[in-house]
Amino acid sequence: MNGKRVGVGVAVVAALLVVCGLPLASVITEAPAEACAPAAAQATSSAGTRGGVGRWNSEQVTNAATIVTVGQQRGIPARGWVIAVATAMVESSLRNLRGGDRDSVGLFQQRPSQGWGTPTQILDPVYAAGKFYDKLLRIPNWQQLPLTVAAQRVQVSAFPDKYGEYEQDAEQVVAAVTGVATISDLPGASLAVCGGAPNVAASGWTLPVQAAVGSGYGPRAGRLHAGVDLIAVRNTVIRAASSGEVVWSGCDPGTGSCDIDGSPSTRGCGWYVDLVHAGGYGTRYCHMVRRPDVRVGDTVQAGQPIGLVGTSGHSSGPHLHFETHQAVCGGSRCDLSTANSTDPVPFMRERGAPLDESR
Repeated sequence: MNGKRVGVGVAVVAALLVVCGLPLASVITEAPAEACAPAAAQATSSAGTRGGVGRWNSEQVTNAATIVTVGQQRGIPARGWVIAVATAMVESSLRNLRGGDRDSVGLFQQRPSQGWGTPTQILDPVYAAGKFYDKLLRIPNWQQLPLTVAAQRVQVSAFPDKYGEYEQDAEQVVAAVTGVATISDLPGASLAVCGGAPNVAASGWTLPVQAAVGSGYGPRAGRLHAGVDLIAVRNTVIRAASSGEVVWSGCDPGTGSCDIDGSPSTRGCGWYVDLVHAGGYGTRYCHMVRRPDVRVGDTVQAGQPIGLVGTSGHSSGPHLHFETHQAVCGGSRCDLSTANSTDPVPFMRERGAPLDESR
């Protein structure tokens, strides 16, 4: 993260804390070692802009900082800040709106007719954030719930799957306004299970997750299962198996909604990433729990986090479907297909990063 972005975040929160009467030191804590750090340094993010973070401008970031400050002042764990900011992103694009659907107003589009308060009260961002947190705290085990589930139980929206789409943006903004490098520097803010540090072999390859092979490469129900299923718990960090470039990052068009758990009758990879590597190799990572952490065109390093294990798409439970491919590029086009897939078990063994076959 660049220094400008940290400076913006600290300045915004510091100003708000003066207004709220909260000591700056109680929010800007010393960051611990990054639990999900890649094996090599990642490129500096270019997301920060003057007064803003990514696509969120200075007004929107200031409103997010208010939400975070209220949460910290009330002793809400950092996970709650992320849920609240993501909710406000969906409901109002982090703008303190004077109107909306029916009688909805404010950052969270709360409705006076539903007992959230008077319009004047709800238009006060501090009040609105406090009311959101009040209801969030009444939800059992809210810190362990998927963000979209926790937010929906507060908001009771007609679009319950929408909130999860903004989880990464919310994590980015919360990290920026609290002055930390990444969301993993705020204990409990993310559900990510980081596991051990990646061990990159001399070949430049590493395990995408530290997990055993459940289902192997080969024919299955009349079709080629073109990879291996690595059995890992939901939200385990998925890492790039080698340095390369992102050529696909998104929801499989065949899946439909990737923001809900899949099933054996659902089609496609769900949320997934394709990478191409030196030597014409490619890797695919399927069934992520949410939108991947990388974008098309990004350059990644071996061991860099690219997403979280989930069960979106054609899946019966949390796991990473991992594929290896060879000769994937021809001319200006790179394509990972069943035809150029290869068994990941010998592929990774030959590169000094053997998969766990103990199951």
